[in-house]
Amino acid sequence: MTVTVVPYSEDWPEQFARVAADLRLALAHVPVLSIEHVGSTSVAGLAAKPVIDIDVVVRREDVAAAVAALVAVGYSHRGDLGVSDREAMAAPDDDPRRNVYICVEGTLHLRNHLAVRAILRERADLRERYGAIKTELARDPAMDIARYLALKSPVLQEVLALSDLTDAEKRAILALNTGN
Repeated sequence: MTVTVVPYSEDWPEQFARVAADLRLALAHVPVLSIEHVGSTSVAGLAAKPVIDIDVVVRREDVAAAVAALVAVGYSHRGDLGVSDREAMAAPDDDPRRNVYICVEGTLHLRNHLAVRAILRERADLRERYGAIKTELARDPAMDIARYLALKSPVLQEVLALSDLTDAEKRAILALNTGN
């Protein structure tokens, strides 16, 4: 499957808000700590794959209840997809296209998402460079998602250099993104 990157859309925050409201209803009986719009669509002005990324943050003991609540409204549980303390949920529709993850509070995966979002929102220079790299990579018709993730990782490491993540955590994120 090829990678598509498009210019930032003013519709993305509204799409997130609509899905987050639906998730809050579905998770009404689960103690959700937060529902976070993460990924490139959460950063105004950043080119992105047109897919809303959402992290539903819960305590470890509430993961199973959150999974069950979303399955009850039509989501499919896809497992952790190789990322511990994160459960992927396939949406029942594509309105909008989205990735929904149930994340355990405080974990590296979640802290990574929040740090990248915060830094790219603050640093226009990194945001522009990251968007340009993603756009250029997507121009290659043979680009697949694994190669795309690996080739954009160097600029993400620059972004994460400004975070409070430890060097070991940054290496773990790089290994996950590059498959090494």
